[in-house]
Amino acid sequence: MSRFAASQLGPEQRVAALQRLRDETFDVVVIGGGVTGAGAALDAASRGLSVALVEARDYAAGTSSRSSKLIHGGLRYLEQLNFSLVREALEERGRLLTTLAPHLVRPTPFLLPLEHHGWQRLYYGAGVALYDTLGSILGTARGVPRHKHLTRTAARRLFPSLRRDALVGAIRYYDGHVDDARFVLTLARTAASYGAVAATSTRVVGLLRNAREVVGVRVRDLETEDEFEVKARTVVAATGVWSDDLSEMLHERPGLRVRASKGVHLVVPRSVISGDVGLILRTEKSVLFVIPWGGHWIIGTTDTDWDLDRAHPAASSVDIDYILDHVNAVLERPITHDDIEGVYAGLRPLLAGEDEATSKLSREHAVVEPMLGLMLVAGGKYTTYRVMAADVIDKAAHRLHDVPESRTRDIPLIGADGYAAMWANRADLARRHGVTVGAVEHLLERYGTLTTELLASIDEDPRLGQPVSGAPEYLAAEIAYAASHEGALHLDDVLTRRTRISIETAHRGMDSVEDVADLLAPVLGWDAATRRREVEHYRARVQAERESQRMPDDLTADAARLGAPDVRKPAAS
Repeated sequence: MSRFAASQLGPEQRVAALQRLRDETFDVVVIGGGVTGAGAALDAASRGLSVALVEARDYAAGTSSRSSKLIHGGLRYLEQLNFSLVREALEERGRLLTTLAPHLVRPTPFLLPLEHHGWQRLYYGAGVALYDTLGSILGTARGVPRHKHLTRTAARRLFPSLRRDALVGAIRYYDGHVDDARFVLTLARTAASYGAVAATSTRVVGLLRNAREVVGVRVRDLETEDEFEVKARTVVAATGVWSDDLSEMLHERPGLRVRASKGVHLVVPRSVISGDVGLILRTEKSVLFVIPWGGHWIIGTTDTDWDLDRAHPAASSVDIDYILDHVNAVLERPITHDDIEGVYAGLRPLLAGEDEATSKLSREHAVVEPMLGLMLVAGGKYTTYRVMAADVIDKAAHRLHDVPESRTRDIPLIGADGYAAMWANRADLARRHGVTVGAVEHLLERYGTLTTELLASIDEDPRLGQPVSGAPEYLAAEIAYAASHEGALHLDDVLTRRTRISIETAHRGMDSVEDVADLLAPVLGWDAATRRREVEHYRARVQAERESQRMPDDLTADAARLGAPDVRKPAAS
């Protein structure tokens, strides 16, 4: 079986995976299908270990689909003198851009506006120069150009929407951007290609223990409510803002504490702002990014404590107004509420001190073993997921025998091998399959060389080459493929994570939901009642989110969002 075929995560593969979870004893069971958990599954599987990956909802359903979509070193951490974290992140950025995922991670230029003559250019210029240097030392592949100082005129030529009085000059530098949810899914599929058994809608409801040792987990299949045991030699918990839940299963503190910091982002059409680069702006509480995102801009973020529902953090009207107020301070044409296409909120898992403000908490990670056989990894940055994954599997390896070192520094994710050549030949690829070059470019930037699988499906059924209703930038083939190859089980999985229709359209997917349901139903075997339930749930979810974004504070926004329950059946308490 080819690696492409082994990476398929469809309905049949899920049935087989659930059976294997019941029958086998694994070297490593990973709890959590976010970027760190999927990365840990790949790290362990690529070392030759037997691996199971279980996720309560969907791949990247939590923090890992709700980030700023940046692969970056963290320029602001230089001010905190955290050179090691920045260096590590920049090294990982270069590796992702050039080797691991060039089809998913792309360089993005940013402007850092300067508001004062003289000292600010020297101060920020020195910082950005150090940023470039840290990304280059010891031969690390950079993957991005070096920074450049610009006059006010040159900066406004790149970003005409900037108010003239908002800057005296600027520095242009580069970082990377990524569709975070698609990246996590690709990690999970790459882990599967190395033999990992992966299944979503599998919530861990308990730990299996032999005296003081953890020897597996108890899992509930949220699609059927069946419970079963998964036996393991080691268990790795990569559960992000849910890390503290382990204390309830352990009946003791796990050895570290994680605080959730809410970050809200807005999505607006590209036409609202005139610019060819992104912006990074300083605020009194956080850093504000304006990030080019295809035909859209992503603007964020906030940075506030959150101790309410972690599965569906809600953005309030205060959060939205905060972002609008700060970005409008530098734009010639203010963005209004009517311009907003989408809003999303995510929770950063920060290693907690006693009384620090969330923006000051550590972005470094920690690995602890609160009980024999149980490893917990928490904290960190999206960009350094691979380092976190390697560290926790290194710790798990101490309990196993003859485990080789991590190999993921040099393992391209599926879709990366041959990507550059396929991109160069995209016009010929389009001609051979009877689609536009634009359609092939869109697919290549989302699937890499796996694009051939989608084009083959269009060859077999030309109807799959049609655009999705209400979201013409996506093809019907992508919807069917999400269910047949990418593990999607529900409408929400497809409209929110396999595609970004829920935040990239003003209707938030409401005009697409019927068409998408029709495409998913035959692949997932939905009857009429199931299809109707899926559509009703999605519509209720969008209505609840819209309502929450009109609320004046976190408490009322959270209550409004919880008006639409999760489509997956909740585990019993």
